[in-house]
Amino acid sequence: MNTSSVQLCLRGVTRVFPAVEQQKPLHALGPLDLDLRRGEFFSVVGPSGCGKSTLLDLVAGLARPTAGTITFEGRPVAGEVPDGIGVVFQEDASFPWLSVYDNAAFALRRAGMAEKDIRERVDPTLAAVGLQSFAGAYPAQLSGGMRQRLCIARTLVTRPRLLLLDEPFGALDQQTRLLMGDELLDLWRLTDATVFLITHSLDEAALLSDRIGVMSARPGVFIDLVDTAWPRERDSRIVSDPAFGRVTGRLWEMLRGQSLKALAGG
Repeated sequence: MNTSSVQLCLRGVTRVFPAVEQQKPLHALGPLDLDLRRGEFFSVVGPSGCGKSTLLDLVAGLARPTAGTITFEGRPVAGEVPDGIGVVFQEDASFPWLSVYDNAAFALRRAGMAEKDIRERVDPTLAAVGLQSFAGAYPAQLSGGMRQRLCIARTLVTRPRLLLLDEPFGALDQQTRLLMGDELLDLWRLTDATVFLITHSLDEAALLSDRIGVMSARPGVFIDLVDTAWPRERDSRIVSDPAFGRVTGRLWEMLRGQSLKALAGG
């Protein structure tokens, strides 16, 4: 890999949670290495409890690794979310007392940006996620998928160069998830951001990703890196391509034994 294209670099990253209340220390993750290329869509799949969300917290700077290093654009990541990284979690993080527009503008106002500049960012972002006509509505008036799009818009207005997504569509049905995946791909192409997605859905990972990291049962390490070879201009119609079945089949072949191991508590 051309080192100039590497945006996020993990080396020997390990996370061990200390012993609490007579419980032994929990080795949750690693050691693992990863080079994330600038502008790629990378997803992580793995059995429950393998450390996927822990990995995202470490990359986001929300937690520190027990060992190893994480760098974003050549700078160490530790202790706080670095400039240029945006995070969207599965939980609805919208403020119910603020309108859609004011939710999207919240971080920019908090940063002291002028209202004219805020509007120049918020209006096109709401249009991009299909919420421009709902700018005056409140979260309670939106569907679950629309509220999640609002959470993504709140992050996109900050113009992140790396977008971290932790199961953003996990509460949605399969059909809606596929359509939301199309919208996410549109936003990825529009913004040119690098995307790092945590998901339990093999179909979602296979549809969205340039590469997929497959994690083992705890302690989670990468046991496979799957290059999908999809064109950049893809959408959910790709699920009917025989190659899509081959990608999901490879993912499940790698994950089945690891999932059984996780269920057995091993």
